[in-house]
Amino acid sequence: MGKFIQDFTLHTHTVGFDGHNTVQEMAEKASSMGFSTIGISNHFIVHPEIKRSRFYSSALQRGYDAIYSESFDQAMERFQPHYEEIEKIQKFSRIRILRGMEVDFFEDEKWFASFERAIKILKPDYIIGSSHFVYYDGYLCNVHDINNADACTGDGMLQMYWDKVRTVAESGLFTWMAHLDLPKKLGLGREDKWRAAESRAVKAIADTKTGIEINTGLYAPDIYEPYPSERILKQVAEHDIPVLISDDSHKIEQIGRHFDEAAEFAQKCGVDNFMNLQKILDFSKETI
Repeated sequence: MGKFIQDFTLHTHTVGFDGHNTVQEMAEKASSMGFSTIGISNHFIVHPEIKRSRFYSSALQRGYDAIYSESFDQAMERFQPHYEEIEKIQKFSRIRILRGMEVDFFEDEKWFASFERAIKILKPDYIIGSSHFVYYDGYLCNVHDINNADACTGDGMLQMYWDKVRTVAESGLFTWMAHLDLPKKLGLGREDKWRAAESRAVKAIADTKTGIEINTGLYAPDIYEPYPSERILKQVAEHDIPVLISDDSHKIEQIGRHFDEAAEFAQKCGVDNFMNLQKILDFSKETI
């Protein structure tokens, strides 16, 4: 582990959702790499129309159906035994294991109330705010649907995406925000015309004192930078938004990937406000 790396990794996924390894395997791998703490943060995506989303058939083909729920009761039925498993493994583990979740926020009063009820019951240690969907033309649309749309429609959906990122931040529900410029993985939103939308989202994150992650899941030297882009991360630094590094690992081989490069990238962009584990847990106590 390099000198810049934090000693925890909190954005990870496991079997039973869309990961490839068990909680036990993920924890053992993280411990062997020298991490003091791992957080398991599987997807918590709840919407009554999720099976009508344009992306759902593709999700089924990819084996992702387990991460989508039509009701909060269904989602909780998946998470309660999952959290119980984590607690059992923790008793015999050499590494601290935290219970997290990566949540897709939806703008609906009923959703909001149901989510607040769910987290009071589940009591996660932290909550990652995410946005994989926008509601467009009567359908839930994934970022892959944006890529398949014509240019005009795609721009409209991208604008809705950034508006939603801002709304997610304004909700004040989340410990930090995941992969801000997610459409970038499909080559979308790289043009300068999106700077204003990005800036509004970053300001909302700063105003609500929410953190952001540098997500190394996309990182490939000389091809892609991590999420978010350099131009966004420089704004994050200007607003002094707290930052942590995430691997978004779905298998043990991805744990801690490119953490050194991400830390150097952050410092290049002027970031010096890094989140430590205690600050993350303290923030979550105030919001959960």
